[in-house]
Amino acid sequence: AKQIVAMREEFKSNVKFMLMNSFSTSADTLEFLQKGYPALAGETGLEMMQNKVPKLDATTLEPATCESDPSNEWCPPGHGDLYAALEGSGCLDSLLADGYKYMFVSNSDNLGASLDLSILTHFAKSDAPFTMECCERTENDKKGGHLAVRNSDGQLILRESAMCADEDEAAFQDTGKHRFFNTNNLWIRLDKLKEIINANGGFIPLPMIKNKKTVDPKDDSSQKVLQLETAMGAAIECFKGASAIVVPRTRFAPVKKCNDLLLLRSDAYLLENNKPVLNPECGGKAPTMALDSKKYKLVGALEEATTGGIPSLVKCTKLKISGLVSMSSKTSFVGDVSIVNNSDVRKAVPEGEVTGDLDLTAA
Repeated sequence: AKQIVAMREEFKSNVKFMLMNSFSTSADTLEFLQKGYPALAGETGLEMMQNKVPKLDATTLEPATCESDPSNEWCPPGHGDLYAALEGSGCLDSLLADGYKYMFVSNSDNLGASLDLSILTHFAKSDAPFTMECCERTENDKKGGHLAVRNSDGQLILRESAMCADEDEAAFQDTGKHRFFNTNNLWIRLDKLKEIINANGGFIPLPMIKNKKTVDPKDDSSQKVLQLETAMGAAIECFKGASAIVVPRTRFAPVKKCNDLLLLRSDAYLLENNKPVLNPECGGKAPTMALDSKKYKLVGALEEATTGGIPSLVKCTKLKISGLVSMSSKTSFVGDVSIVNNSDVRKAVPEGEVTGDLDLTAA
């Protein structure tokens, strides 16, 4: 929101701002905007709603049930629903009628995404119908979808991890073989999108993804379900002449897990022009983060672990934490760090510089 306000002021242009919200995010998002950015919140066409579909019992493939909270029985069908939401809501037709030609789309959790005029200029001059921003893959993002070329026709396509067979997982995560991943920063010609939708009877044909989950996302022991989803980046295979460009890591700063949140809250990132950028002292590469996925699955667990403040990560190359710990702003992680606590009691990480292997179990 700050980026949009600043851009409108700088370029004296009313850049269109739109959100695709789900049934579970709409109220919170609009409440936040109404409090902090009332002018944006009151704009016509600010929000379009993502559809929702039933979660499926992983065994029977029938709609799943959740007696403790029936709202858990439903899920959004992935961000690939962007195209159906644009068409079904009438927003696509309204944008075209108002003269809009180019659309930049990004995940809301990608804090590095912004409407970059140099990329927009390149996209417009290239006359491509669709362009995907990609970054070189590292250990941190080897599980994310990667770009590939289809052998049969040379068309660019996107492969997501959920589309990959188990026996191919090692090859999928090979960053030397598959070098580029999709940032989900997409540039789309709206007129070309409309042509594809019309040619396919009112929708855009995207490959289906089966995501294995539990019906209650906060309870790993609850009923196992499948969520049927599509990915918006997968639309690259539907646009003949689609292209991809490699962008710097500054264009990709996602917050999907507590790993990402701890990293972005640390001194490994700085805030410039309302956008987080990697601290130059990191040498161009962010620390590799590996927090215990069971102990730090939810934000509340990370908050509890950092009540003493956020430790320094600017000199850290890799941080692995297993078990319950408490951290402090008086701690600096240096180089490769591995911390283990096998007890059920939360243990404090020492203040000062911490490097190498540290076992807090008996501390």
